[in-house]
Amino acid sequence: MALLLGVLTATTGFTVLTGATDTARLEVTGEVDRTATAAYQVLVRPKGVRTQLENDRQKVRPNSLSGIYGGISPAQVATIAGLDGVDVAAPIAMVGYANTEATKILDITDLVDRSLDRQVIRIDRRFFADRGLSAADGRPFYVYVTKHQVSFPIINGYGSKRATFTGGEQRPGDGMCAGEISVLEEGRPVCEWITGGILSDLLTDDDNTHLDIVQLTADGKFAQGGFPPDEKVLSTDRLTVGMYWARPMLLAAVDPVAEAKLVGLDRAVVAGRYLTANEKIGESGNEKVLPVLAVEQPYPDNGLNITVSRIAMSAPPPGSAPRDAIDALEALHGPVVSTQTVVPETSAPGYGAYLNPFMRTGDVTYQENPDGSLTAVAVPENSEAFRTPEMHGIFLPWQIDDTAFRTATQVQKMGSTQIVGVYDASRIAEFNPLSKVPMETYQAPEATGGDQRTRDLLGGQALRPDGNPAGYLSTPPTLLTSLDALYQAMDAQYITTGRDKPISAVRVRVAGVTGFTAESRERVRVVAERIAAETGLDVDITYGSSPAPQLVDVAAGAKGRPALRLSELWTRKGVAAAIVSAVDRKSVVLFFLVLVVCALFLTNAVAAGVRDRRTELATLTALGWPARRVFGTVLGEVAAIGLVAGAGTMLIAGPLGLLLDVRVPWGRALLAVPIALALSLLAGLPPALAASRARPAKGLRPAVLRPRRAGRPRGPIGMGLRNLLRVPGRTLLGAAALAIGITAATLLGAVTFAFHGAIIGTLLGDAVSVQVRSVDTIAVAATVLLGALAVADVLYVNIRDRAAELATLRATGWTAGALGRLVAAEGFGIGLLGGLFGGGLGVAGTAWLVGTVTAGLVWTAVATLAAGALVATAAALVPALLLQRMPTAQLLAEE
Repeated sequence: MALLLGVLTATTGFTVLTGATDTARLEVTGEVDRTATAAYQVLVRPKGVRTQLENDRQKVRPNSLSGIYGGISPAQVATIAGLDGVDVAAPIAMVGYANTEATKILDITDLVDRSLDRQVIRIDRRFFADRGLSAADGRPFYVYVTKHQVSFPIINGYGSKRATFTGGEQRPGDGMCAGEISVLEEGRPVCEWITGGILSDLLTDDDNTHLDIVQLTADGKFAQGGFPPDEKVLSTDRLTVGMYWARPMLLAAVDPVAEAKLVGLDRAVVAGRYLTANEKIGESGNEKVLPVLAVEQPYPDNGLNITVSRIAMSAPPPGSAPRDAIDALEALHGPVVSTQTVVPETSAPGYGAYLNPFMRTGDVTYQENPDGSLTAVAVPENSEAFRTPEMHGIFLPWQIDDTAFRTATQVQKMGSTQIVGVYDASRIAEFNPLSKVPMETYQAPEATGGDQRTRDLLGGQALRPDGNPAGYLSTPPTLLTSLDALYQAMDAQYITTGRDKPISAVRVRVAGVTGFTAESRERVRVVAERIAAETGLDVDITYGSSPAPQLVDVAAGAKGRPALRLSELWTRKGVAAAIVSAVDRKSVVLFFLVLVVCALFLTNAVAAGVRDRRTELATLTALGWPARRVFGTVLGEVAAIGLVAGAGTMLIAGPLGLLLDVRVPWGRALLAVPIALALSLLAGLPPALAASRARPAKGLRPAVLRPRRAGRPRGPIGMGLRNLLRVPGRTLLGAAALAIGITAATLLGAVTFAFHGAIIGTLLGDAVSVQVRSVDTIAVAATVLLGALAVADVLYVNIRDRAAELATLRATGWTAGALGRLVAAEGFGIGLLGGLFGGGLGVAGTAWLVGTVTAGLVWTAVATLAAGALVATAAALVPALLLQRMPTAQLLAEE
């Protein structure tokens, strides 16, 4: 009956667990197949752009394309597009950063005190970025509101020796606000427009300051001069002030037809029109004007904190010199009447960006840390790259002298742009986020806090790119023009850098790719090899990539931001292929381990049954039974028990599978009969051979060998360990059964902990690991349990075989506790031996499964070794308790 239960348990466990493994495999491959759809499967970059870090880790930093300015020729793009198997070849050329203005119109009508004769509305600005961690105070803006008559200048008065005003006045132009535009309040000049260009050579946003002069007329309206100055006086009901600050935008060129086919960019346009395939550049004066699409929502995280105060004035600001006016106004303070935070407004058709200066930034370099994290290397800031002599009156980002992580280089003036359409990046065709391809063109990178301190500093939010192109996080392209327009600009000599090879990358979609099937993988591989052979460019298969967290340490910024530890989603290449391959290998490994541990368990059970009947079998041999008959008797009994157990497994495997939500088809349940028979015969073969070859006298001798050397073991523990050498075959059998379970536990623990970020640790890997983790845990737990039962069986048989010895020890004064420690020591020894073998096999198996060995893997093996010794020691509890029930007097009498 015990043997029948053993075979039934082993066969049922094997049938259900292999069904669970197959179920998990189907779920994993199905999940990978569902998430494999991406914008493109192959990425082509210029030769030599791969960094050593990328080669070592197979991980790509987000938006690293933004730092590649050319390297692929139009002819090479045409070659790629013409290859068999290429569905879409979408080139993109990074051109550089243009300088646009972020705009917010501030309505201050209700902040004007209409009872005052003269007043100044002072607007103090504090620029912020990086979730408020970087900040700088800008010079205030001023609005001078007077009820006195104001005359505004007309354009022919600017810079001339005689200035004409809207009230008919004429005055000498020299000395009036150093030649800048002024107004007349009751015939007296007052400086109206004061810029940072007069006061500073930095030309950054925080240097900018100006004074608007407004007349509050008797009818309650606000009168202002036009810009550029003309004979018209603007009269409005609302008083507004423009808040402007620089916002660099990355300009890139695409093929509109290919881009529409690749990601549906044409369907994302929300205002204006889409780019045409034969887009033409325009002209404005002596400048070339590029038609561009602009992103609707700006990516940079920056804005203004505004504090508005009101100051009553008894006289207008002094107008003798601009610095006198600025000094006088900055010294004035009044009560705060309003505070608010403003952020840039969305783009709109009709606006454009100055391509002066036109500059480019390089890529970030990293230092690798022992814990696997990276440190971004800061470089000397080059704010001069943002300036040019022609930049008078155009202001630059306030962060250009912040800590830099990219080198900045200025290229020649290229004119300006005209926004012909606006697109919403959220309307770009979305693909599964678990298998996102690297270096997306339309998504800004975000970095979350990599430790609690950083998360607290960021307020639980993600860090986004700021207004500094040389900063750590780079934006994707925010202005898109057509490749044809870019080529025209190059032909007109407005861009000369990289004219022969202007294209930064080509994103290739392979025809006929559906899911993550073997056929689709082969299609992608063939196309990638053809591209590499035909072009000589760097070709990466992005098919099956998935985002993976990467810790990066970033140094403190010069604008107040402290040092941060960030967690970025880099893209690991080939994750899906690694998962499918690892799951296939894992299925084979678990199948093999379950099979072996079942066979060992049965071998031990059959051997125990033969040992119990050794006297009977010896007697039959003495009576003349031939060896073959003894062999057939033992094996026949085992076979019969196997058939009965197989039939029982066939009946209970299906319902048990339904209970555990595991798919066990009837075909597999029917296989339980031959499997049980084969396992029983395999397990019974060694004991049957041993029984057939045994001499009759041997069956009358104890099954336990006497020690070769008596020795003097020190106490129960020492004696228990020495006893293992008296039954070496039995000890090795128990250790081997436990070792199988320890091997499986090491594999599971290593994949779960030591290889976080290899098989799991990516978004796709984490998603599928959740599906297989429970099945793997059940399989490993069952395998370890069978091993523990085998150890308990070995110890129980040892106790029965040495019953007389143990009774003698008890009769001579050994306590129940001492005898329990003796049995526990035997269990510990078997566990230690099984743990050493199992841990070693687990390390080797995991290295084969994943492809590398880490310190975490070694520590996992050590942990499972300790666990194995603990499990085996615990398994000795049942035999130790049974030891207490042994009849000492009867055993001594029999002895």
